[in-house]
Amino acid sequence: MNKVLIIDDEEKLRQLLTRIISLEGFTVLEASNLATASTVLAKENIAVILCDVKLPDGNGVDFVKQVKPKYPAIEIILLTAYGNIPDGVQAMKNGAFDYIVKGDDNDRIIPLLHQALDKVSLQKKSAITINSKSSFDFGSIVGQSKAIKKAIDLAKKIADSSATVLLLGETGTGKEVFANAIHQNSKQKNNSLVAINCSAFSKELLEGELFGHKAGAYTGAMKDKKGLIEMAEGGTLFLDEIGELNIDLQAKLLRVLENGEFIKLGDTKITQANVRVIAATNRDLKKEIETGLFREDLYYRISVFTIDLPSLRERKEDIPVLAAFFLHQFIEKENRPIVKINAAASKLLQQYDWKGNIRELKNVMERAAILVEGTEILPEHLPYEIQQQNVGAQKKLSLAAIEKQHIEKILHYTGGNKTKAASLLEIGLATLYRKMQEYSISTNISK
Repeated sequence: MNKVLIIDDEEKLRQLLTRIISLEGFTVLEASNLATASTVLAKENIAVILCDVKLPDGNGVDFVKQVKPKYPAIEIILLTAYGNIPDGVQAMKNGAFDYIVKGDDNDRIIPLLHQALDKVSLQKKSAITINSKSSFDFGSIVGQSKAIKKAIDLAKKIADSSATVLLLGETGTGKEVFANAIHQNSKQKNNSLVAINCSAFSKELLEGELFGHKAGAYTGAMKDKKGLIEMAEGGTLFLDEIGELNIDLQAKLLRVLENGEFIKLGDTKITQANVRVIAATNRDLKKEIETGLFREDLYYRISVFTIDLPSLRERKEDIPVLAAFFLHQFIEKENRPIVKINAAASKLLQQYDWKGNIRELKNVMERAAILVEGTEILPEHLPYEIQQQNVGAQKKLSLAAIEKQHIEKILHYTGGNKTKAASLLEIGLATLYRKMQEYSISTNISK
């Protein structure tokens, strides 16, 4: 899938970009306004959007905020005739892949498109996993708090049944780890655990991935394809972010759960299914039912057993143990010298409001391990927003100074490799170059 949607009200520029991008092998669609763009998005499987900031019916920066929750797998590059730093910052916060200036950055468009498409492809690949043997068990779940112990105890009790399980919790609370552990301790453990992130695919793609298709079902379907339900036969199907499942697909999933059968795309024959379903979501499905976005009958079918996974805010006593675990895991993998977490840094970690939960904590510890130069992780090795919880004990640095320092240390760690540094910083390569120029960071940094 390499479809690019260009949204720009300047017809000549739109046509020029279309010609240039088409020569690179991309399939290009056009829209002159956001309303038309929304219609295209609903019908086509778009991979990357090139969107102007100022449009007749709205603002591209706000459009990013609207599109990303609905189409999280789509990457968006904003185009503007005026270099506006606040707009650029807000665009990145809203989920844009990058923000470039028309004319000045034209030579970056094609490389950025390839980078964005690579990211989309990687996300699609990582959104589906098929494991013949689970890599996690209940022993893999770190923590001694009452909240996590309660969740583990319930999961252990229901693991050996065939009952459907619904895992509820914020992003990053370990829903996938729990799904793996339940499978590993179930009657289905000798068969595959097939997992899919429902938010990573459009309705059309997701239907084909789940149910499979017959040859000729649609343009490009050259041969029969097994769906994930069929691949999970006798095992477990893990539906992550089930709250993102389209209402039409919800009806088809309900048929699988109730009757153990489904029909492939382009087929007329019923296929039998024998799978255990574990679902997970960070959404309030009861509210989704009220708004008509989730089927009530499906909800009651998947929530036979519901397990609430606590956020880190609800298990703060586990944070030091988790932080030490992730730190040890990283330094062992990278064969780096052993370091420990300073008491002041540990205190800051416990005080912080972890919106990304365990996943965010893991990322913070990996970056701290990269930045540390001695034997201890200190407050200064933690992200700016965590450090600022201790402003009374240390002089407050500007955000720009902290950001510059962080970028320099990451560049030193990568030996000046900009691509690797951008990946570790979780920003686009073009954004890294822009920040290096802004902060007068040398392009020849080495270890």
